[in-house]
Amino acid sequence: MGHFAKVYNGIVTRVIVAEADFFDNFMDDRPGKWIQTSYNTRGGVHYKPNSNEPSEDQSKALRKNYAGIGYTYDSTRDAFIPPKPFNSWKLNEETCLWESPVSYPLDEKKYRWNEDSLDWEEII
Repeated sequence: MGHFAKVYNGIVTRVIVAEADFFDNFMDDRPGKWIQTSYNTRGGVHYKPNSNEPSEDQSKALRKNYAGIGYTYDSTRDAFIPPKPFNSWKLNEETCLWESPVSYPLDEKKYRWNEDSLDWEEII
């Protein structure tokens, strides 16, 4: 089984799990193209299932990130890119993930991004 994203005008509209040969007989008259995506891939790294540990076989890392509805497919980068969360965030060209202009604090507290102050604010 594999995961496949339906891409229309560069935007992911559906994501399904199917056998690759399923598409030979699949009647889908909606516009767009099916592109394989990797469920365990984030930031260009393939991880072991249900783990934050990279897998030994990085050939399974497809298209930088697992596709989601509303993601963009960039054919030049051959990458799925999530929606931009905030205007101030920049795309990391290597991972195709959005990054805040200020690093997330590395303590035990929880934070949320404040676009007005362009900084992390503690959730109390």
